[in-house]
Amino acid sequence: MGLKLYGIPVSTNTTRALVCLHEKGVDFELVPPFGLIPVLEDGDDFTIFESRAITSYVAEKFKETGPDLIRHQSPKEAALVKVWIEVESQNLQPAISPIVYQSLVAPLLGNTPDQAAIDTNLEKLGKVLDVYDSKLSSTKYLAGDFFSLADLHNFPYIFYFMKTPWASLVNDRPHVKAWWEDISSRPAFKKVAEGMTFGDKK
Repeated sequence: MGLKLYGIPVSTNTTRALVCLHEKGVDFELVPPFGLIPVLEDGDDFTIFESRAITSYVAEKFKETGPDLIRHQSPKEAALVKVWIEVESQNLQPAISPIVYQSLVAPLLGNTPDQAAIDTNLEKLGKVLDVYDSKLSSTKYLAGDFFSLADLHNFPYIFYFMKTPWASLVNDRPHVKAWWEDISSRPAFKKVAEGMTFGDKK
């Protein structure tokens, strides 16, 4: 097939693409990069960057393989997948990424975490997770009773967030906790998580 993903396992954006590729069970080569990541090459004539564009491309190209991550047969379900992809991109990530950065990355760079930034974003994240908890009280996954890109896209940052002192924001919301335990136990997620250690040379 000639699929090459340029990236590093510790990168949240690379992780998003890696999990999608593993969910689909397709063969690919992970190539250590020297520039913007992730980048997916499909043969000699197609290159794409931006992790969410990569996952969408993989889900479309390999729609007959593995789980249907974008719900091809149901326009209504497909629309809900897109809604929750946007919620993750526009609401969850902007709140959770500064917490992960200040808690896990800043100390590695020799910097003191900015507690004010953490506190501000913990409040924002709590509100987003309240919305998640409410939605997950009526469906098993974010877009419905099916696993999709809407769930997959949340994995990288929540995985790292659960290593911070504020994991209770997830654990104290029963529906979010059950959903997280479900999606993070998927074989594709477990495989990718093995490389998600800061400082890992893999």
